[in-house]
Amino acid sequence: MILARYVARRFLRSFLMVAGVFLLILFLIDMIEMIRRFSSHDIGLGGAARLAMLNIASSFYSILPLLTVLAGIALFLGLARSSEMVAIRASGRSALKVATAPAITAGLVGMLTVALLNPLVAVTGARFDDAVAEIESNGQQTVSVGDSAVWLRQANHSEAGPNGQIVIRARRASPDATTLYDATFMVFDEGSGPVRRIEAREARLLPGQWALTQVRDFPLIAENPEVEATTHDGLTLESDLTAQRIREGFGRPEAVPVWQLPGFIAGLERAGFSAERHRVWLQMELARPFLMAAMVLIAAAFTMQHIRGRNTGIAVLLAFGAGIGLFFLRNLAQVLGDNGQVLPLLAGWAPPLVGGLLALALILAREDG
Repeated sequence: MILARYVARRFLRSFLMVAGVFLLILFLIDMIEMIRRFSSHDIGLGGAARLAMLNIASSFYSILPLLTVLAGIALFLGLARSSEMVAIRASGRSALKVATAPAITAGLVGMLTVALLNPLVAVTGARFDDAVAEIESNGQQTVSVGDSAVWLRQANHSEAGPNGQIVIRARRASPDATTLYDATFMVFDEGSGPVRRIEAREARLLPGQWALTQVRDFPLIAENPEVEATTHDGLTLESDLTAQRIREGFGRPEAVPVWQLPGFIAGLERAGFSAERHRVWLQMELARPFLMAAMVLIAAAFTMQHIRGRNTGIAVLLAFGAGIGLFFLRNLAQVLGDNGQVLPLLAGWAPPLVGGLLALALILAREDG
């Protein structure tokens, strides 16, 4: 138990050191990118730093598995170079028992990141998007899913150009996001507030416009909008929305905190949209602790033995290359899951389980075989 705590502490120290170095590097890279991206908007050094701090959480969270394998390599390389691993093995401890403590620690760190860092990434990502939209003055299109409805927002276009907004509420939508059912369009003028309400049985998105059927048009500026409402079999409204923009408007799955994902998935499905991407992401987040534990086992499989000289570089390259391979296998599984070619459960859990089992087999073959 004392040895396990010692090795776990050493791993945690290595992980924090590697994470700190990469956090600083990512911050500097993001800051330079923000200065370049918004050079024409004169955001200043402070504005670039603020945007970089909002965006860095997402970048850091995405590379955590790679940081874990680097921390594992640093741990086992340090134990091997100081001959501590030789002493541990001479005491009768198996390599598998030595690797178990940092692997469990990595899994616990993974649980903490999913529980705490994942919601932080979602919040900072949303604030980053809002800040970018404010800088670029391009915040006219928004899509969200409520408990029992789909909400959209677009610019209100007229002959003079955009002069307000249109808020759209629909009971549900088609899976390809081109048709809304039981839709209500609230037209807001830039200076006078709501001026028109349009209710449609069906709203079909065509290039540059909404085609409405079975329409009731309420002029809200009239004294009695209900009396002066008009009925139309069909009506069109200008729009710069596209089906792709609507689908993308639901946001990346990682923009939703993991604790809210089940409810968000249910809301998407009630609205008529496919929630496959979000289901895959939920399974991948649940499997993240096992992925980080598998990364430690991969590092142990290649760098645990006593190595010196040129063999050290080869072992490090093999370990890091195997970690990158598992990382890209996970990304490939995510793409296949998003496209519906594999089940979300398989896409999320197969890569860490396969990587962990292969690493265990290699440890047993090289150390305890």
